[in-house]
Amino acid sequence: MSEIEVPNPKELEELKEKHFSRRVALVTAVYAVLLAITSLGGNNAAKEMMLAQQQSSDQWSFYQSKVMREHIYRLEGKRTKAVLTERGSAMSREARSEYEALASMSEKEAGRYAIEKKEIEKKSQELEKERDIYKSKDPYFDFAEALLQIAIVMASIAILADSLPVFCISVVSAAVGTVLMVNGYLLVFTLPFLK
Repeated sequence: MSEIEVPNPKELEELKEKHFSRRVALVTAVYAVLLAITSLGGNNAAKEMMLAQQQSSDQWSFYQSKVMREHIYRLEGKRTKAVLTERGSAMSREARSEYEALASMSEKEAGRYAIEKKEIEKKSQELEKERDIYKSKDPYFDFAEALLQIAIVMASIAILADSLPVFCISVVSAAVGTVLMVNGYLLVFTLPFLK
């Protein structure tokens, strides 16, 4: 008859420890992937927020220049009408015709700038809304990054200490971090302290 080899209890315990360590190490790798995705989302949200702010500021500057030109043309039109009123009958037909054409052109230009500035104002406000959306996403990514980093550290400690409770803490931290990361992308809910 062949002999049956009974495993050494010490070897079984070492295999069990290695099994736990391997699984925790694999889960830690998943945490690292989630952290990379979170970091990417946070960086993109910050970039888009700054870009939208810069574009909005540019649009408001453009708006201000349109407002100034509108006022200049309105003043020019009023000044021209004042000259027509003051000099009225003393002007030659040609001079009066020129002043009337200048007044009409000034009014048309002022009207054109008034319309253009409204379009620019609308575009600026859209960019501000876009900026605000990215601004509201950014903190979720920040908190998610912190929680995922904590999860990685706790998982490493769990491997070293061979501690299931510490590993469970890392799982909870990673789960909350993942929820916050997904919310950073989708804005499903708003945390009251982030308003």
